[in-house]
Amino acid sequence: MSKTISLAGQAALVTGASSGIGKAVALALAEAGADVAVNYNGNAESAEAVAAQIRSAGRQAIAVKANVSREADVEAMFDQALAQFGRIDIVVSNAGIQKDNPLIDMTLEEWEQVIGINLTGAFLCARRAAREFRRQGVDASRSPAAGKIIFVSSVHEVIPWAGHCNYAASKGGMMLLMKSIAQELAPLKIRVNSIGPGAIRTPINREVWSNPDSNRELLELIPYGRIGTPEDIGQVAVWLASDASDYVHGTTLFVDGGMTLYPEFADNG
Repeated sequence: MSKTISLAGQAALVTGASSGIGKAVALALAEAGADVAVNYNGNAESAEAVAAQIRSAGRQAIAVKANVSREADVEAMFDQALAQFGRIDIVVSNAGIQKDNPLIDMTLEEWEQVIGINLTGAFLCARRAAREFRRQGVDASRSPAAGKIIFVSSVHEVIPWAGHCNYAASKGGMMLLMKSIAQELAPLKIRVNSIGPGAIRTPINREVWSNPDSNRELLELIPYGRIGTPEDIGQVAVWLASDASDYVHGTTLFVDGGMTLYPEFADNG
C-alpha cells in the first residue's frame, strides 16, 4: 500500500537555505507540513523572506545565521532551532560554495574555504543532528525513524572536475562521510542519505545557463535534455525526509537528467 507523504508534526533545519536549492528544499518541506529553520550566512534579508513565506503558508519558521564551518556557530544554530520548535526531525546539510581555479593556481585559502563549508560543515551538522536524534529516540507517532540526515552533494562526488578539485574533493568526501555514518547510525534508526544534483538553475551557475552558447554545451552533457530546477531537488528532499523512503539508507540519489550516465558514450564511443 502506498504511503501518503506528510511531514506534519516534524521540524526541519536546512543549511544554506536563503536561495537556490536550499530555499527550494525549505519551501518544499514546509509545503509537506514541516516547520523549518532557514539557515543563512550572508544574506539575512533573503533568509527572512523565505521564513516569512513559510509562515504565510501556516507553518512555523525562523531564519538562523551561522557559518557552518565553525563549530560554535553550528551548535548555536541547533540550539536556536530547538528553542523554537522543541525538537528537530530532519536536517538537510545543503550549504556549499565554489572557489574555482586550476590546481597550479589554487591558493590554500581557496582550498580550505571550500572544504570548510562543504565538508567540515556537513560533518558538524551531522554530528549535532545525530546527538539530538539519539537523545530524542523514535517517536512512532511522527516517524519510524529517530531522525533523517540528508546531504546535498553533487554529481561531482563521482565525476572528476578539472579546475574544481577543491569542490570535487569536498563532494567525494561527503559521499564517504554519508556512507560511513549511515553504517554507524542505522542501529539508532537514524536514516542518512544524499542527493546528488546535476546541472541546476541556481545563482551559483547563472553564467553558464544564462549564456546561449554555454547553455547549449551544458545540455550536451544531459541526456534528458533539460537543466534541472531547485524544485526538482526540493521534491526529492521531501521524499527522503518522509516515511515513504523509510527503507532507503546510505545512498546517493542522483537528480541529474542522466549526467552520471557518461553521455559521451551514448553513440557507442
